[in-house]
Amino acid sequence: MLHAFEYEPDAFTSTRAERAALPFSWWEQRIDDPQQNSVVFGAIAGGKLVGTVGLEFSVRAKTSHKAHLIAMYTLPEWRGKGIGRHLLGAALAHARHRPGVEVITLTVTGNNLPAIALYEGAGFRSFGTEPMAIRAADGYRAKVHMWLHLTGQ
Repeated sequence: MLHAFEYEPDAFTSTRAERAALPFSWWEQRIDDPQQNSVVFGAIAGGKLVGTVGLEFSVRAKTSHKAHLIAMYTLPEWRGKGIGRHLLGAALAHARHRPGVEVITLTVTGNNLPAIALYEGAGFRSFGTEPMAIRAADGYRAKVHMWLHLTGQ
């Protein structure tokens, strides 16, 4: 899914070049984490990966009740077909079944209104905006911080 970093550079804090330089073993561990501190979901259509989402679970005692949603992306030609909603649903269902996880956090680029609407539709709420969160070629982008209280639903 390096395409995501090229097609939607403002959506990610890493660049395509940074991700492309990572060894294949990094990607393997991200998908198959032996410590189970993260999980990645993919949507496959026609034998092609068309969407992803991941969760990173906090391993520190004081924050072990939290997970962070990462790498949410759907190929442009597959948007508007419910794939993002299904991926998000799978990630949230997984988090709800993981003992001790009560809160999911995420950040989303402030001008990504479709993504913000998707997250709000799933119950996420904004708790702040970080100005100048990422630097782009033509200026800075803000990140909206959102959270979902799993046990409060």
